Amino acid sequence: MGSIGICRHPNPNGISFKHFSDKRQFFSAPKFPLSVRINCSAVGNGYEKENSSHFKELRNVAFGLLATWAVTAASPVVAASQRLPPLSTEPNRCERAFVGNTIGQANGVYDKPLDLRFCDYTNDKSNLKGKSLSAALVSDAKFDGADLSEVVMSKAYAVGASFKGTDFTNAVLDRVNFGKADLQGAIFKNTVLSGSTFDEANLQDVIFEDTIIGYIDLQKLCTNTTISEESRVELGCR
Repeated sequence: MGSIGICRHPNPNGISFKHFSDKRQFFSAPKFPLSVRINCSAVGNGYEKENSSHFKELRNVAFGLLATWAVTAASPVVAASQRLPPLSTEPNRCERAFVGNTIGQANGVYDKPLDLRFCDYTNDKSNLKGKSLSAALVSDAKFDGADLSEVVMSKAYAVGASFKGTDFTNAVLDRVNFGKADLQGAIFKNTVLSGSTFDEANLQDVIFEDTIIGYIDLQKLCTNTTISEESRVELGCR
């Protein structure tokens, strides 16, 4: 691991930084524990306090970067190609959707993963309505004809899931990955779709009435060729 040296500049008001690295120039990700050696030198006249302040700033930046990396790596929904955890062996794990994520709400934090992969909720009209499925793993699950109105599904991973004819009225679907999902005939009425992605998803006959979506997200959504002309008018695709 390289070291960072902090050296006093000939100008008493300046500090220069020198970086000394070993032969390895590139690495993929930090491994804990990460050790950074910082060498400081100061000479009297009150400069010790100044060096201490700069050391604290560098330390806080380093810790902040490490914390950001750790949170991102731990997030259940980072990218479609990420490696998912093994399928839960918890008994009645599919029924956990009827209770939902009681502490996560919209931020996707949970006490234990909500693993609903391969579960079948076809035509469920009462058990899922208004539930919080934040950060849920629902890839390859079936929600065909189900009532998911008013659900909070932020940061969920729904790649390859089936939502044919699903009612998402008044739902919050913030940052959901719908890659390769079948959403034919789904109803997004007054639904929040901010940050959600639909790469290679089937959006044929989807109803986008009063959908709440950001401009950039809308431009990405409009590139999906399965959206009907009527739905494009509803969305305002150009």
